[in-house]
Amino acid sequence: MSLVAELTHFIRQNRRLVVITGAGMSVRSGIPTYRDDQGNWLRSDPIKHQEFIDSAQVRQRYWSRSLAGWPAVRNSQPGAGHRSLVQLEQAGFIDLLVTQNVDRLHQRAGHREVVDLHGRLDNVRCLSCEAQVHREALQAQLERFNPNVSRQPGALLPDGDADVAAHVVDQFKVPACEACGGVLMPDVVFFGGTVPKQRVAQINDAITAADGVLAVGSSLTVFSSFRFCRLAAQLGKPLALLNRGETRADAIAQLKIAGDCDGVLAQVAEALMSPA
Repeated sequence: MSLVAELTHFIRQNRRLVVITGAGMSVRSGIPTYRDDQGNWLRSDPIKHQEFIDSAQVRQRYWSRSLAGWPAVRNSQPGAGHRSLVQLEQAGFIDLLVTQNVDRLHQRAGHREVVDLHGRLDNVRCLSCEAQVHREALQAQLERFNPNVSRQPGALLPDGDADVAAHVVDQFKVPACEACGGVLMPDVVFFGGTVPKQRVAQINDAITAADGVLAVGSSLTVFSSFRFCRLAAQLGKPLALLNRGETRADAIAQLKIAGDCDGVLAQVAEALMSPA
């Protein structure tokens, strides 16, 4: 039996799935991953949650790079993998999709039941008064505050930011909340941050009710996503993995497929849409 046939069989046998997706789902949409196929970190300076809150310089660094990187994320389009998962949801195979990605590509593809585990990049909130502003509106503010900053980014990075020159970071002006003057932060969980308890509880409940779990395009290295695979194993729920490289959950999975998310999911969706 081919790997595609094995995954098709897994889904047919476990018709109510919780699907967990990671950065590998968005590579074809132009958004890079954090890690290589062996799970090694591809960059040395991720934004840390507490550093963003505590340091005005870190916020300068983030927003200067976000000004350059946001348009590429905003203009990215869902890929074949996103569309294939929509097909599976519409056919009743997916109860809930949990994504580690903050790009909202699953929603733009038409997926309905989605939990953004690590938040969403298209929303910004004030850490003081909780006022919210759309990221596109903040983009206009950033441009007004920094009219002389080049809009030509360097390499796009996974956080939705991009490389910019050091002197740009040092001189960058960051707007405050218009409602209270507080610190504005993208509505995402940076490294070292905590996923809201209610969000975790919703996912735990879904896994408890599901027939199985499928993780796609993620090394599952961070605990925030791996814990759901571990919960599935503890509950005796079958777990399947689709990822180009190694994952943290390889040892507890019933099925592991090393392959391209878009290509494999498209073939699986086609097979599942055909008579068994």
